Amino acid sequence: MGVSSITIRGVQKRFDEVEALRGIDLSIEKGTVLGLLGPNGAGKTTLIRILTTLMQPDEGSATIEGFDVVEHADEVRKIIGLAGQYAAVDENLTGRENLIMVGRLYHLSRAEAATRAAELLIQFDLDEAADRSLKTYSGGMRRRLDLAASLVNRPPVLFLDEPTTGLDPQSRLALWKIIRELVDDGTTVLLTTQYLEEAERMAHRIVVIDRGLVLASGTPAELKSSLVDILELHLADIAQVNKATAAVRAAGGIDMQVNLGEQLITVALIEGPGMLQKIIRSLDIARVELADLTVRHPSLDDVFLKLTGHKAEV
Repeated sequence: MGVSSITIRGVQKRFDEVEALRGIDLSIEKGTVLGLLGPNGAGKTTLIRILTTLMQPDEGSATIEGFDVVEHADEVRKIIGLAGQYAAVDENLTGRENLIMVGRLYHLSRAEAATRAAELLIQFDLDEAADRSLKTYSGGMRRRLDLAASLVNRPPVLFLDEPTTGLDPQSRLALWKIIRELVDDGTTVLLTTQYLEEAERMAHRIVVIDRGLVLASGTPAELKSSLVDILELHLADIAQVNKATAAVRAAGGIDMQVNLGEQLITVALIEGPGMLQKIIRSLDIARVELADLTVRHPSLDDVFLKLTGHKAEV
């Protein structure tokens, strides 16, 4: 592993009786994207708030580019950017005025702030709308402006808290492209998202947390390789579901999920390829009719379901 940009050691946070973080240990390499996944209430936003100096941990420590987030909070704020799922911009101002205002808050001169605003408006393809009120911007345009605002001070570390939530596919792809370009230029990104496809496409490494604990960490390929292939059985007649599940269980299919609405039974092939033939034979003996049968490799959604007990909430 290369040089760490963000280091988190034993971070804990409690709210009354709720343990939001129960000893988080993470390290994020410079110039990479770490995808932070977890269900609602897992502790993702609490961790982001600690790392961005908006909240202090009860125990443990965290450093960003060598600066402790508690002891050197002012220095940390100078080198980070934060963009979330809700655009933190003023809709009564134009795009240009918003960016100039942020520049002035970072103590840039009026000329420096105007120059930086112009650069970002071009970079984020907002130059033609620069002098329009934000009230006329689409959701995707506002999100791009919010991300641009987080980059006014050229931070080496960027926190993106569900930045594409609610965006249409085209706007999401445009934002992904911008983030990739930032990372190619050396920016370190911590990304929280509920879109598993986004995590798989954008993140070099993924960490899954739930109830304040790290459940798994690795590259997308490493996490998926920890699971076996999945057999999908689409029933021709939902009335046969009990007969089908009994047949699968008799063939060793103990790791099984049933979706009545889709008339679907999914089975983890824990005994390897030979288990497929056993299940097919057992279903044939039980005279279960199938509309379709598919074997697929595990996805990140399967990993998430296995670790947290339910699918990602989108």
